[in-house]
Amino acid sequence: MALDRSKAPQFSLPTEFALPAPQQFQLAGGSKVFYFSTPGIDAVKLEVICNSSRSILPNSHALIPSFTLQMLQEGTSKFTAQQLAELFDFHGAEVYPTLSYTQEGLSLLCIKKHLFTLLPTFISLFTEATFPEENLAKRKSQRALSLKMDQEKPSSRAGQLFKKGLFGPSHPFGQEITEAHISEITPALLQAYYQDHLWKDCSLFLSGDFTPHELEQLLDTLNQLPLKQGAKKQGLPAPVATALLLEDRADAVQSSIRLGAWSIPKHHEDFPALAVFNTLLGGYFGSRLVKNIREDKGHTYGIHSSLVELDEYAYWVIAADVKKANQEEVFEEIEKEIQILRTQLASPEEIEILKNYLIGQLFTKFSSPFDLIDQFKGVYYAGLDFSFYEKRFDYLKKFTAADLLSIGNRYFSSPDRVQVRVG
Repeated sequence: MALDRSKAPQFSLPTEFALPAPQQFQLAGGSKVFYFSTPGIDAVKLEVICNSSRSILPNSHALIPSFTLQMLQEGTSKFTAQQLAELFDFHGAEVYPTLSYTQEGLSLLCIKKHLFTLLPTFISLFTEATFPEENLAKRKSQRALSLKMDQEKPSSRAGQLFKKGLFGPSHPFGQEITEAHISEITPALLQAYYQDHLWKDCSLFLSGDFTPHELEQLLDTLNQLPLKQGAKKQGLPAPVATALLLEDRADAVQSSIRLGAWSIPKHHEDFPALAVFNTLLGGYFGSRLVKNIREDKGHTYGIHSSLVELDEYAYWVIAADVKKANQEEVFEEIEKEIQILRTQLASPEEIEILKNYLIGQLFTKFSSPFDLIDQFKGVYYAGLDFSFYEKRFDYLKKFTAADLLSIGNRYFSSPDRVQVRVG
């Protein structure tokens, strides 16, 4: 039968969405291992992610966790930094740190046939790092240069100031990083954090194609990791928001702006609806903000709205780089679009496009085994499981314009916002 290329393929939305839960194991010390089987795929990814003890450090030591992790490959009791790099490069492997405000860890990516050859060296990074002073000096110099460049970039500076405005300058999530923080760092401080605070309350995420015997052997090897329980966590101070932060640059033609406020976390029952509302507002290329401020007004190349979670906090933020002369108008248009979404029903055509986009986007988030791990971590650390995505799929199939009107009025009606302008 000949293919009629004059007709587009018939389109239909998926009707089912189910995700296989990872196999779960437990190491001798109590750490959980989540294993995602990937039949026929030779790549292996192992992530060792632990709860951060950053909150117990004084603000002046805010960079200690990141420098500790970055220095793990700068030398051990058996290998120099160059020898470590050559070993991993020779086997086509990558070792890299993982760091956020609430988690920290180390990951290994390699092909299966080299895994057991590399594991002893990978594990040695957890116990035998030496933090050479000369290597640390180079790292500090690089970080100081990077910090200076970030301060000069309006977009980086606006992101930093937004967190400062939302949380307050004394809050760990809102403090500004300066060169003084870099100068505080010494090998002794890194060694102390490495010995006393790293590798606590860890979870391991593994993907690969292993036989039961290979998996048993691997788990036995992972028991050599020095993982401990009982990460210390200090209660965070209450955020103290500042409504407006301006950093004027007289010679700037362009400004980087931020607008946002507190929101709700993933585990809240309204989150699926709020995520849809956020997408329609500014979360994709067909959003209201893109159509208005980019396509109609030409004030920006791109504008985006995001929902963010940091530990126990959740907020929404809109970010854009705009012509400086038009920044006031851009803020007015943002508020105008929020008001329209709160008071006027979206058209059936717009809802249909949004629904198709979001369902397609949901499926693309799970297009590879590594994506599967990333998405699982996204819900695991929020106290959820894969049913979060299945419930989201069910919601995406049935939401209405009236649902979005209701959710907009519930979470976007308050005038309390944090506004940042840099440029």
